[in-house]
Amino acid sequence: MKDRFYVIKIGGNVVDDEANLSSFLQAFALVQGKKILIHGGGKIATKIADKLGVESKYINGRRITDDDTIDIVTMVYGGLLNKKIVAQLQSLQCNAIGLTGADANLIPATKRPVKDIDYGWVGDVKTNDIEKAAFSILLENNLVPVLAPLTHDGNGHILNTNADTIAAAVAVALSQAYDVRLIYCFEKKGVLENVDDENSVINLITKEKYSQLLAEKKLFAGILPKIDNAFAAIDAGVHEVLIGDAKDLLQNTTANTSGTLIKQ
Repeated sequence: MKDRFYVIKIGGNVVDDEANLSSFLQAFALVQGKKILIHGGGKIATKIADKLGVESKYINGRRITDDDTIDIVTMVYGGLLNKKIVAQLQSLQCNAIGLTGADANLIPATKRPVKDIDYGWVGDVKTNDIEKAAFSILLENNLVPVLAPLTHDGNGHILNTNADTIAAAVAVALSQAYDVRLIYCFEKKGVLENVDDENSVINLITKEKYSQLLAEKKLFAGILPKIDNAFAAIDAGVHEVLIGDAKDLLQNTTANTSGTLIKQ
């Protein structure tokens, strides 16, 4: 029987709010068993860029990571944010270690090829090359990895990389050794049948249920990529994926979940 293992991703909207982040980290520190935290970047990099006189550019809501911007996101995500989170977890007796994908070659990636848009120093994770042995050494020594949304290309370049994607890739890589629940924490209670009704959480989504919800056009378009990612992770070996409120983290590590559980 494989050990239960939690890959937990926290979004930028929680990272941006000190009170919400503090509350979340208190819950994360209490999660029993082996776990990894992946954090998004939030708006802090944009604020620091503004102070330094560097313009933040976006296309379709995605950050363009040019030469100046990769320096800023490396400083903010891999330094300021990551180490603040680690320090808070240490104060809660959670033995966290802050890392990027470059450390111990944990998460190799390739620079996204230029098609219609040049996103700059943005990485696509090489899922098959994730350094599972290094992760296992950390976990078996009771260290809790805290991953910034940064990878590397093997040629000396740091790459800005989507935290949801990193979380799914790490969950898939470690599912061979562990019974993985991937938990996406955000600001809603889960996947809602009616986006205007916080109480319309769909507690369980299977592939059959998903097809039905799509046919009935009941899902908010913004949640579809998260569900598609969830099923891709499950097809690649992850036991189950949970999408839920950051405030409900502890409950969502139990059998009696309050968010949306996605499974085969």
